[in-house]
Amino acid sequence: MTGRIPAVILAGGRSTRMGGGDKVLKPLTGKPVLAHVIERLRPQAGPIALNANGDPTRFESFGLPVISDTVAGFAGPLAGILAGMEWASQATGSRHLLSVAGDTPFFPADLAERLLNAAGTHQKLVLAHSGGGAHPVFGLWPLDLRGDLLRFLTDAKTFKVMAFAETSGYMLADFPMATAGGREVDPFFNVNTADELAAAEAIRAEWAP
Repeated sequence: MTGRIPAVILAGGRSTRMGGGDKVLKPLTGKPVLAHVIERLRPQAGPIALNANGDPTRFESFGLPVISDTVAGFAGPLAGILAGMEWASQATGSRHLLSVAGDTPFFPADLAERLLNAAGTHQKLVLAHSGGGAHPVFGLWPLDLRGDLLRFLTDAKTFKVMAFAETSGYMLADFPMATAGGREVDPFFNVNTADELAAAEAIRAEWAP
């Protein structure tokens, strides 16, 4: 069941805290952060698209369709999710879209399964939750929300994912902490800075998901 859900990897950020460029292309244990994300996502999803703006040829080696934002201006992850919804509605027969962040190399291997189980028969947005907080870019999005999301972004009062979630209604799926080197690590740890990239190297060396 989970294998039929299309997924979008969100990599449209400007990486200002990493000094610009594509942080998902930074090396982590010898290969790009994005390669780790794809490896964790591929067993969980059906078709996968990458949301990124600018020249798509820089991602050619990953073999994924690259979809850019379909709304004007820099609207953050919600714009990427909307682009993913539009792609999924045309390319697949699914009723849902799975979203993940391109800078989070250790997200759970059962992400899709847990989100689906939390959703049950409800046609509601389901977001990941761990360590006392929600992770709004990791979600299971009913494609029926596409029109609502477009209207939300068109009004442009805020581009925060949680603001849209609170407007549309959502559920949370809980995920346990992971272990690395005998200490707890949030599996949704993401790489925004050079220091966090170094921390990810250490985590990867001791990772016990």
